[in-house]
Amino acid sequence: MSRYASLATAFLLCTLGASAQEKKIQESNLPPAVQKTVKEQSNGATIKGYATDNEHGKTIYEVEMMVDGHSKDIEVAADGTLNEIEEEVIFASLPAKVQAALTAKAGAAKITKVESLTKHNKLVAYEAATLNGTKKGEIQVGPDGGKLAHEE
Repeated sequence: MSRYASLATAFLLCTLGASAQEKKIQESNLPPAVQKTVKEQSNGATIKGYATDNEHGKTIYEVEMMVDGHSKDIEVAADGTLNEIEEEVIFASLPAKVQAALTAKAGAAKITKVESLTKHNKLVAYEAATLNGTKKGEIQVGPDGGKLAHEE
């Protein structure tokens, strides 16, 4: 039994270490170039929060916002480059092939939220949050509903 406790402790420490990198910050802590990009992307939005993280040795800035009743999260590089947009979309507005692919991938799980994933101004995937009983999950399909070569 102690072996399982050790594994659980190691997993917990890894999980805490991974999430400890992301740090909540104030708008005033954003570099000027990031502030400019955020201003452009958040026109008419309500900002929910700012965070900073480190990916591949580079500082990135994450902004959570609400736009017209749906969520929109952006990731911005320190130089102001818009790296990624995750924006909530209505399932029924998706192309039929995307709806079918997400439904098939979800199986018995209920799709609770769908987001479009755009990287460097190109739609790269759709991501759906799922719920099967109390178990939460996440699935992705390509912009045409096809299988992705790797998770985005």
